[in-house]
Amino acid sequence: MERYFEKFANATAKATGSSPAFLLCVAAVVIWAVSGPFFGFSETWQLVINTGTTIVTFLMVFLIQNTQNRDSEALQTKLDELIRSSAAENEFIGIERLTDKELDALQEKCRASAGKVDASLRKIEKERSSRAQ
Repeated sequence: MERYFEKFANATAKATGSSPAFLLCVAAVVIWAVSGPFFGFSETWQLVINTGTTIVTFLMVFLIQNTQNRDSEALQTKLDELIRSSAAENEFIGIERLTDKELDALQEKCRASAGKVDASLRKIEKERSSRAQ
């Protein structure tokens, strides 16, 4: 059942994210707006668009969230594999599960490390330019 939902969610997300789907929605709104005078701009006429858009939005939230969750998990897995198979620090594997405080501390550590590297690069560049003169 889960596999069918994933296939359905992917196909629906792809279809609804397309230009034809957008144009179809614009056409539906235009047709609804143009039909207003024929229905006397009644409450029922307004209820049609409100109900339709609410139902579609409600259902699309779940489909899009499913697709984004799977994409995010796949991306994290790829990044973890790159970290694991490289000279990078393995402590970064799985950091998406850390608390905000732990993430802030790790980000500060990265900033400090980047600052040291930047200072070293500037020093090397300064030495090169002084030798070239």
